[in-house]
Amino acid sequence: MLKKYFPQHEFKALLFDFDGTVADTMPAHLRAWNISLAAYDLTLSREQHFSLAGRPTRMIVEMLNEMHKVEIAIDEFLAEKEIHFFSSLHEVKEITPVVNIVKHYHGKLPMAVVTGSRRTPVEKILAHLNLTRYFDQLVCAEDYKNGKPAPDCFLIGASRLGIDPNDCLAIEDAPLGIESATKAGMNCLLVNDRHELTVVKA
Repeated sequence: MLKKYFPQHEFKALLFDFDGTVADTMPAHLRAWNISLAAYDLTLSREQHFSLAGRPTRMIVEMLNEMHKVEIAIDEFLAEKEIHFFSSLHEVKEITPVVNIVKHYHGKLPMAVVTGSRRTPVEKILAHLNLTRYFDQLVCAEDYKNGKPAPDCFLIGASRLGIDPNDCLAIEDAPLGIESATKAGMNCLLVNDRHELTVVKA
């Protein structure tokens, strides 16, 4: 299945971003952000939200505090945002071309989710989409300090799977994630906003 994109490569592991890559969560996340930010008279546009995709929520709140000179209490904000996000969980759908890859290579290649999201929402969405059993590892925001575009999360994912990063393929939807995976030494497939897959040229 991946030969159409990388005819010369034999990958030994697949690492998937989550939001906007495996699961179409971005509209629900943006809604949750803006409900939670309303108390501070702040909003995120779709374009701003996409430009921040891949960064841990905690880091985004820190950036907003600095940018807008506000004092959003991070832990309380994270808890509130998750409540609003979970209220839209029923709207979240799989991204079919990516999930087709997941199912095709299940049992053939080790696979991990590598995400800037916290573990609880990722686990809930995987359960909602009946995808939990397909992934050998989950690398979530709690598992690393330096978020995308730093390579840390992808390097951790490769390490946990026991595979050299150069033998891994990363599937991503966001520029920060592509930069992160590339820095980790991985080839990348990009999922665009029409859920089409294209090779990212090195």
